[in-house]
Amino acid sequence: MMANKSSAQKVRNADSNPCIEESDNSQRCLDAYNYDKNMCSAYFMKYKSCRKYWHDVMLQRKRSGVKPEMPNAEERQQILTALGGKPY
Repeated sequence: MMANKSSAQKVRNADSNPCIEESDNSQRCLDAYNYDKNMCSAYFMKYKSCRKYWHDVMLQRKRSGVKPEMPNAEERQQILTALGGKPY
C-alpha cells in the first residue's frame, strides 16, 4: 500500500512530473464530457506531446551526465521561458 501512496505523490509532485497541468486538463475534459474520450483528444495529444518532450530532455541530460536527469519545476520553467513558451 505504501508504494501506491508514494507513487501517487510522485505523480502530483511538480518537480518529478512536468505534465501535471496537461494531465489535469485531460481529466477535467473527461469529467466535463462524461468520459467521452472523443471529445478530449486534443487534451490527450497535448499531454502525450508534453510527456514525449520532457522524456527526450531527460534522455539527453542522462546521456550528457547531467543530474538530476529530470529538471526540477523551476528549471523547467526557465527552459520554457527561454523557448518562448511550451513547444508542445
